[in-house]
Amino acid sequence: MSSRTIGYARVSTSHQDVESQVAALKEAGCDLVFSEVVSTRKKEKDRPQLQAALNCLIEGDELVCHSLSRVGRTQVEVINRLHDLQENKVHVRTLDGLISTRALGKMAPILVGLLTGLNEVERELIRERTLESIEHRRKNGLSIGGRPRTSKQREQLVLDLRDQGDSYRQIRDKTSMGYHTIRRIILDREAAA
Repeated sequence: MSSRTIGYARVSTSHQDVESQVAALKEAGCDLVFSEVVSTRKKEKDRPQLQAALNCLIEGDELVCHSLSRVGRTQVEVINRLHDLQENKVHVRTLDGLISTRALGKMAPILVGLLTGLNEVERELIRERTLESIEHRRKNGLSIGGRPRTSKQREQLVLDLRDQGDSYRQIRDKTSMGYHTIRRIILDREAAA
């Protein structure tokens, strides 16, 4: 069986035109094109046409898309996808000209390896900067993030209202506090008793 060229087109909203990507993929020689309108916030499992395109690829095939951003939500996903396709001997080409693993030949694994390595370095640098920021904030008595603690006065108000017989909903309406915060305050008191 000869190798095939499989296209994948995606746009995020119905206001965008997926048909122009489909036409460009067909013009680029794709034998089969999968397309969908789905937000980049959707997880991979919630992108059925991407799954269908990936599932039909076999060794020697080529996946073609407008840009690398079409095959993953994040840089990590894109690099992992390139690595997985490379491992399965599937080529990748983008219409924006950024990559063509078939054209790179024996250099393709080196490029994918380099991208993977750079991604790991970037993740480590982000982790180090985050830890340094947290340490700096701790030393200087600054907030290190998370939700602000409910003041003692507001906690006492919740407890007083509960003691007066108010329901969680009534307390929420009177204090504008969230249900889970109210529940936590009441349960914390019960646990301490």
